[in-house]
Amino acid sequence: MDSSNFLVQAVIYLSSAILIVPIFKRLGLGSVLGYLLAGILIGPYALKLISDPEHVLHFAEFGVVLMLFLIGLELESKKVWELRKILFGLGGLQVVSTVALVTIVTHMMNLSWPVAIVIGMGVAMSSTAIGLTSLTEKKQLATPGGQASFATLLFQDLSVIPLFMILAFIAPSAAQSDFDIWAIAKAIAMIAAIIFASQTLLRPIMRIVAQTGVREIFVAFSLLLVIGVALAMQSVGLSMALGTFLAGVLLADSEYRYELRLDIEPVKGLLLGLFFIAVGMSVDMSLLANSPLIIFGFALLIVITKMAILIGLGRLFKLNFKDSLLFAIALSQIGEFAFVIFGVALTQNTIPRETYNILNAIVAVSMLLTPLLLLLYDRFLSLQCSERPKDSIDENNGVIIAGFGRFGQIVGRVLLAKGVTATIIDNDPNQIDLMREFGWRCYYGDASRLDLLEEAGIASAKLLVVSIDDPIATLEIAKLVKERWPNVAVVIRARSRTDAFDLRDVGFDPIRETFYSSLIAAKQALIAIGEPASAATKIINHFEKHDLEQLEATRKIRNDMSAIVSLAEKGRQDLKVLLALEQVEINEKVQKTI
Repeated sequence: MDSSNFLVQAVIYLSSAILIVPIFKRLGLGSVLGYLLAGILIGPYALKLISDPEHVLHFAEFGVVLMLFLIGLELESKKVWELRKILFGLGGLQVVSTVALVTIVTHMMNLSWPVAIVIGMGVAMSSTAIGLTSLTEKKQLATPGGQASFATLLFQDLSVIPLFMILAFIAPSAAQSDFDIWAIAKAIAMIAAIIFASQTLLRPIMRIVAQTGVREIFVAFSLLLVIGVALAMQSVGLSMALGTFLAGVLLADSEYRYELRLDIEPVKGLLLGLFFIAVGMSVDMSLLANSPLIIFGFALLIVITKMAILIGLGRLFKLNFKDSLLFAIALSQIGEFAFVIFGVALTQNTIPRETYNILNAIVAVSMLLTPLLLLLYDRFLSLQCSERPKDSIDENNGVIIAGFGRFGQIVGRVLLAKGVTATIIDNDPNQIDLMREFGWRCYYGDASRLDLLEEAGIASAKLLVVSIDDPIATLEIAKLVKERWPNVAVVIRARSRTDAFDLRDVGFDPIRETFYSSLIAAKQALIAIGEPASAATKIINHFEKHDLEQLEATRKIRNDMSAIVSLAEKGRQDLKVLLALEQVEINEKVQKTI
């Protein structure tokens, strides 16, 4: 490809992504589906702007490799070891059960055993790129369902060698397979070499590179590290993603982990987007047009079958239904490694060309379904939350806590330690269920509703603690209580200065949720740079008093931005003078004691 063609293609890829992905994000459909549709539109079966998706797909797969390296950087080896039961238990059962079931069913559809086995192995694989990207984008990777998905995807990478052994065994002619009996030994030796190099050689080399002070050289070394490990693993028949994940884990406690992440993150994002575009381009629209029922029907059947297996396994490993469903959806598609399996099988003449084309189309369509299923999952959860009826409150206590997240729990624990029982209300059913597991008696409901507060006994309560995470609802509760029950003491949280303005207008003195923790951090910072503890305490007390005065002054002019800016500048100067005078006073006291 000459440079002009390369630049033209780069413009096409970037333009399609910039035009389509933001629209899908705005519609709540996620970026992955946007990239896939962009690929379909510019591909050889729609607008024909790009004619060779396979070439781009092989290059863009490196985005998956970079993603696994970055995930490895976030995990310590101890954390990976903690996942061993899920990794080998859940992951192993998923691969074995899916291969077995799909192989038997496809053989019953009059396909030969070798073809059925190839299809079973391909279907058992899930897309690391789509699964992990979607979970990360929705901030669900750290959930039990997300961790189960991650561990299972990692095991699928580990199963590469056994699957290639099976492919070699079922090939019509053993001579057509390049697999040899030393593959496992070479793979183990390569893994051991990577571990040894990471622990002994890599850090000194990285230190030398970092000491050059040339940022682009460190970026180049970061990419060289990932590419080198990927090629080394690929040379012994292992997954490139598995190798780079291992390297990432081994560098997770390195002093250079943050620099590595900053350098690789932008490249990873671009290549992953390009990967999804390439997958979209590989969807054979002519095949879909000629055999839509076959392609869509089998893709949907496979997705449903995999979800059924995954939900069953999730429940077997004690995941709740919500996490099991998330796990099932995240891994319901057929993964990019299926393209490799089917390609090897085609080369070995294990499957015919027509079957190969149909299978690739089914893989691409199954990938398209996952973002849609995750969207439905989110809607299902929100619907489930909205339809849950409020709990009947059958107790009246002197204290009511509205909102029992991190903030409300601390208040509740202190009160309980003093023997004070509180009526606890929260509008998040998942939080309610979690707190009940820890022995708290909580009620589901919207504390901004008059009937619920009355049912909780607000008329006879001494104190209401408002610690919900919704500023609008917080303000509604404040107005309601101030109007109807002015004698009830109220401790109320504000998320920001602007929320504090609104609550002060109603007549309350709110607690800004991060203000006092930030003061403690500032005090520790002063002590860390050499300030005596007593002096640091005085400085923080002065700052707290000054900030509260600034807060009240700003509230009165909050609609005049120029006045706020002027007030902030004056406040900074006044604080400097105040602290300077305090320092002079401290110095004078020190002199007197000498």
